[in-house]
Amino acid sequence: MQSKATLNAPAAPSIEFSQLNKLIQKQREFFNSQATFNLSFRKEQLRCLLSLIKQNEQVIGNALYEDFRKPVFETFITEVGFVEQELKETLRHLTEWAKPRSVNESLFNFPASSATYPEPYGLVFIIGPWNYPLQLVLSPLIGAMAAGNCAIIKPSELTANTSAVIAELIRKNFDEAYLAVVEGGMDTTQHLLQKRFDYIFFTGTPQVGRLVMKAAAEHLTPLTLELGGKSPAIVTEDADLELAARRIVWGKFLNAGQTCVAPDYVLVQEQVKEEFVMFLEQNITAFYGADPAISPDFARIIDDRNFRRLNNLLTKDNIRFGGQTDRDQRYIAPTILDNVTWTHPSMQAEIFGPILPVLSYCSLKDAIKTVNSQETPLALYFFSSDHQKQQCILQKAHFGGGCINDTMSHFVNPNLPFGGVGHSGFGSYHGRASFDLFSHHKSVLHRGTWLDLPLRYPPYKDHLSLVKKILVVV
Repeated sequence: MQSKATLNAPAAPSIEFSQLNKLIQKQREFFNSQATFNLSFRKEQLRCLLSLIKQNEQVIGNALYEDFRKPVFETFITEVGFVEQELKETLRHLTEWAKPRSVNESLFNFPASSATYPEPYGLVFIIGPWNYPLQLVLSPLIGAMAAGNCAIIKPSELTANTSAVIAELIRKNFDEAYLAVVEGGMDTTQHLLQKRFDYIFFTGTPQVGRLVMKAAAEHLTPLTLELGGKSPAIVTEDADLELAARRIVWGKFLNAGQTCVAPDYVLVQEQVKEEFVMFLEQNITAFYGADPAISPDFARIIDDRNFRRLNNLLTKDNIRFGGQTDRDQRYIAPTILDNVTWTHPSMQAEIFGPILPVLSYCSLKDAIKTVNSQETPLALYFFSSDHQKQQCILQKAHFGGGCINDTMSHFVNPNLPFGGVGHSGFGSYHGRASFDLFSHHKSVLHRGTWLDLPLRYPPYKDHLSLVKKILVVV
């Protein structure tokens, strides 16, 4: 990796809007040729992408370090390695996923059989965020490719170096009539959203998600929104407090807290709060040293605007641990906030940075009520050794997904569909769920011709009584 970060990379150049129109037309013509319907074609393209990622691990890592000093280890487990595993999983199971899926038939349709047939939507538009600029662009792309779609990718302009690498790899190795990367700013995204796509996949904030959804509505385009929210970690008095603190510190400060499923705040039972906070402080020091600013394992804030936003949350009277900042390096230390209420600035919106408010609660009922009174979070993390309490959380708290006695690890399992609810988004992906997301599943009944029961045909006579008798049987 490079030893010094380029913290102010130049913005990616915008493409001429007239070229975008031609590109969309070219992709639609290619899709209409049905070349992508061929399963061998899909596998060949996925294998090509896997090979490219493997061959360019160092280049990708350098770009991520230049963008916001992403540590080498975090780059692999959350970006490169994650994408490689997703590709391998898809290639391993794609033949099975693409088969028609039989369903039980109704007695009224005898003799018949029914099945669903997955087919690609067509032209997919994927809008990526900056916090995991490789993974959160390529992971949905893998699903789109596996399902047989063409795709236009719009990576974030905030991670200009990583976006440039993605663009170069795609442009040099794939026909733009099949896959294309469009770099540029918000104006480029807005222009593309005015065009008709067959599916849109957006990862980002709820504020921008609303704009994407409005644009999709103009063309009745189906879409997935992967958003965020204030994801809580709830710690009970019977939890393993040291283990809970270690796993929450890891989940919170990974990527300097710039993770959509990071624990946004902690609700800890009041009688163990002081002991728990002590464990939080110990684990931050164990992970990043006495001065995290010189740790090679702690990332930086993505840009000046986000640095200012986060810095404004650091009210002096509430800093329990950390709080050091360096504007020139866009550094904010891993920070614990204490004596915080829901009126504090840090509790008004998703933090998306290395600042962790710790609040207390009396009973589990109170904690659940607090969580459910807010917008539905993308994730929830519950720490307790009591099975009944675990079941209570699963039954009564509303959230997109999460973990019991861990943080963020549910995101890694390709067999667990990942997605939000309401304010935190809708639509789920990863593994087979990604293939299904980017496929339209045609429902088809195959009716036999060797028998044609007259029950449904006029004149009906006494048919109704017979139908009611059949309903009793089925």
